[in-house]
Amino acid sequence: MKKTIFASVLAVTFILAAMVAIPSTSFAMTPVERIDSSTNVIQEMTAEYDVETTADLVKGSWGVVIIPHYYKAALGLGGSYGEGLVLRHDPATGQWYGPSFMNIAGLSYGLQIGAQSTALLLVITNQPGMEHFYGDRVKLGVDIGVSAGPVGRGAGAATDQDLEASIYSYSMSKGLFAGVSLGGSVMSTDEEANSSYWGATHNPKTILQKRASDIKVQQLLIALDNLISKAGK
Repeated sequence: MKKTIFASVLAVTFILAAMVAIPSTSFAMTPVERIDSSTNVIQEMTAEYDVETTADLVKGSWGVVIIPHYYKAALGLGGSYGEGLVLRHDPATGQWYGPSFMNIAGLSYGLQIGAQSTALLLVITNQPGMEHFYGDRVKLGVDIGVSAGPVGRGAGAATDQDLEASIYSYSMSKGLFAGVSLGGSVMSTDEEANSSYWGATHNPKTILQKRASDIKVQQLLIALDNLISKAGK
């Protein structure tokens, strides 16, 4: 029993040390910093040769979540954390709404060691999936289905027939673009960031009914539209 407790303490200490080693500017980013970092992530993903499937999904999506910096550290017991934003999308008109700001966190167990940082894109494929982000908290894989997103070209038929999850998730790390599993992670509304950006306290549902027209988010919307332009014809 003592050995188990010691191992757990050691693992948590390792995780905290790894997090501390990450530059402090990566945490508690301002809303504008999150938007700018999200724009860079979408631009980087758009430049990938096999992004066509992702572009197809985003084009027909009901929303996206972007986590510019998602950190994972582990020594047996693992932890993860990231700060980002969610935008609602109208697939009929192409209009974007929001953003609402959110954080993601999770724990994992098993044979694992090390630390890494990735960027995440979550594509919300249906209205029921989008509605889960109107509340303060959603557990991926429990409250809502989430799967590693497919990559490649010519996915039109697949996106219509074979893909059934409410969310498809992608990661971008050191030039590698791929689907990623996020089951068990919890996403929660960042009320402080929302209040800072919008100048008042609003719930996520109200925010995600607001048209994304602020100048601060325009470059991100342009980047998303450029991504959509990569969709298969």
